[in-house]
Amino acid sequence: MKAIISDIHGNLEALIAVLEDIKKQGVTQRYCLGDVVGYGPNPRECLDLVTDFDMVLMGNHDNAAIFDPEGFNPAAEQAIFWTRDQLEQSHETTSRRQDRLDFLSIRPKLHREDPYLFVHGSARNPTNEYVFPDDIYNQRKMDVIFQKVPKTCFQGHTHVPGIFTQLESNQYQFQSPDQFDNIFFPGEQKIMCNVGSVGQPRDLDPRACYVILDDSGRIHFHRVTYDLDKTVKKIHAIPELNNFLGDRLRQGR
Repeated sequence: MKAIISDIHGNLEALIAVLEDIKKQGVTQRYCLGDVVGYGPNPRECLDLVTDFDMVLMGNHDNAAIFDPEGFNPAAEQAIFWTRDQLEQSHETTSRRQDRLDFLSIRPKLHREDPYLFVHGSARNPTNEYVFPDDIYNQRKMDVIFQKVPKTCFQGHTHVPGIFTQLESNQYQFQSPDQFDNIFFPGEQKIMCNVGSVGQPRDLDPRACYVILDDSGRIHFHRVTYDLDKTVKKIHAIPELNNFLGDRLRQGR
């Protein structure tokens, strides 16, 4: 049993609620597909809670916090510079600060466990490429990406949960979790599973989202409520974080 989470984005309240839910599920391994930091008000605390995970990947915001943001909108860029300052200028010991920075900087870009591939973005570009539901109509893009999928690829990055399926007709399909009652039974075809976002969902459902991969290969989507107002108030209280980053949490967008 694996719990697979992604896109925490410094949202401590959401992460704590998800970890509490995971404890109830009989999970033996915890994986994170990246973007532990960025956007949210508690980057240090969220990092501390994932350091004992079985696997944590590098997300594009994690990479930007250590190196430089590329292609970020102004609000995201300002948030990542504030996040970097929080990691570097903490009032804690120099050793603790360095431990966090070291942990974040050496995150792998992908992880393989045949027949599974784990990435933040896509099988083609593990850190930065978005695969949106509407991309099922981009035949060339999907063909190239699916060629790199062994059998099942778990990913995040878009914050939109669901399953991409390669059909026998060489066409593609995207299904949101409510279309299969939150439990997906993989067949013989290749699939890509977007596990959604813990800290900033964008599918119009404000609850945190993650998945569990059970021993039989079934994929279970879980939604978890958390103290959203507490997170929003924290964001609004930080001048360097755009109020929109808090307001959007209420709408799940």
